[in-house]
Amino acid sequence: MNKRLTKWILAIAGLFMVTVVAGCSSNKTVATLKGGRITQEEYYKEMKSSSSGKQTLQTMIITKALEDQYGKSVSTKKVDAEYNKYKSQYGSSFSSILQQNGMTTAQFKKNIRTNLLTKVALEKNKTVTNKQLQKEWKSYQPKITVAQILVSKKSEAEEVITKLKNGEDFSKLAKEYSTDSATKNKGGKLAAFDNDSTSIDTDFKTAAYKLANVNDYTETPVKTSYGYSVIKLLKKPAKGKMADHEAELKTKQYATWMQDSTVMQGVISKVLKKADVSIKDSDLKDVLSGYVSSTSTSKK
Repeated sequence: MNKRLTKWILAIAGLFMVTVVAGCSSNKTVATLKGGRITQEEYYKEMKSSSSGKQTLQTMIITKALEDQYGKSVSTKKVDAEYNKYKSQYGSSFSSILQQNGMTTAQFKKNIRTNLLTKVALEKNKTVTNKQLQKEWKSYQPKITVAQILVSKKSEAEEVITKLKNGEDFSKLAKEYSTDSATKNKGGKLAAFDNDSTSIDTDFKTAAYKLANVNDYTETPVKTSYGYSVIKLLKKPAKGKMADHEAELKTKQYATWMQDSTVMQGVISKVLKKADVSIKDSDLKDVLSGYVSSTSTSKK
């Protein structure tokens, strides 16, 4: 699961990390060394000619446009709530993951905020149709709740299964055998998840959804990227009617669109057009060419 957070951090950082690089009319010194100095003007010229410098400017413009148009829709409380979800999920390893990715708490929260702003922009600029809801409904499965006993060896999982068949208590076995420190003292219980949950191993989800009745457990070890699991079903609601799950289905569709580069390009294009961006430096006139025409952003 640590790998998943790392991937998320890298993806968001790649899209939204803002390093302030601005051109100045003055020629202040950025750095000195034996034999010379580096001025702000020299630094700016170097940065604006590089792909990373152009990407930084593009990101700064998009972020400011999102903040201006949708900033009131994303409160500090929402950002903190999202941050706390990650912190809770990854427990004691959370801080080290941030450090490994060269991020502070403030930077991570800033990335979360920009991500939430982007979600709001998507929802404001693209509507989910009934046809799309019906498509989501076909593959929809309600969230289920399970408990697990995670071990490192297949033989250990088989030993646990044998003891369960002999009537031993799942919670006690979880406390005795499980290597998952976050759940072993809670009877192995995991937070509810659905078939689209990205924080749960695919093979684990498949095995869990095959359990038909509450208190059923997997009778063969389930191999995942974390070891071997024995899974017990705690709760599995009926699918019900589509109308009862409309909000959840819309959330799923928006989550799919957030990962669709073509859809998000269209959304950001609308945001930038509304922002009426004007690029004053002719060398950077094409910095937003992936979203809007250069003629619409050049000097006005």
